[in-house]
Amino acid sequence: MANPTSRTRGTGSPGRRTLTAAARAAAKRAGRPALPEHGARTAAGPAKEPPSGRTLLIEPPDAGWEDPPEPEPAEETPQESAPPRRAGQRVLTAVLGVVVVAALVVAAVLGWQYRQGRQAEQARGEALAAARSAAPVVLSYDYRHLDRDFARARALLTGHFRDQYGKTTKTVVSPTATKYHGVVKATVATPADGGAPAASVVSAGPDSAVVLLFVNQITESTQVSGPRLDLDRVRMTLTRTSGGWKVSGVDAL
Repeated sequence: MANPTSRTRGTGSPGRRTLTAAARAAAKRAGRPALPEHGARTAAGPAKEPPSGRTLLIEPPDAGWEDPPEPEPAEETPQESAPPRRAGQRVLTAVLGVVVVAALVVAAVLGWQYRQGRQAEQARGEALAAARSAAPVVLSYDYRHLDRDFARARALLTGHFRDQYGKTTKTVVSPTATKYHGVVKATVATPADGGAPAASVVSAGPDSAVVLLFVNQITESTQVSGPRLDLDRVRMTLTRTSGGWKVSGVDAL
């Protein structure tokens, strides 16, 4: 009796032959070449995977499965290569802040200088007018009404000079003028053509000024045979007070 196994095709169990035939038929319907039978190899390597939805048992190749190469680590970019955008924005904000502050400071300084200049210019005019009015009163007196003359003069004075003037007129000028019938009349010199009085501002600030005046003093007394004319240069210091510009010092030059 013949051996039944001699008429079977291929090797392996009937289940595997059936699976291989099913795979071959499915590949033919899909229009692709059929997969080789179990254990077969192609020149390019292991058998390809069967179509999706099919299960096929594939034995490992003789040399074993090769592990896929590990991916190379990505090259890290150092953080220092490009500065963060926020850091740049902070630097820009700081620079703009400094510029704004500097501009405000410059504007404040210029504004203060402008105000000081305007106040100084105004002080020059006011102090000059006050000096021209005060000089004839402070530097004149008449023995016939000394108290009235000295009182008028003290009203134009301020500070330590006011106290000094009161002591000098009381202890020196008043006794001498009374004894010799002294009369002194002072005027600010004016040009022959009738121009402005000879007075000019030496220096001026918002609250103080120095004015130079050319003063003519005519003196009469029993000590002289006739009126005597003295041409004097007087430096007068003035100070701004709540009552206006007043004389705080007089020096004969």
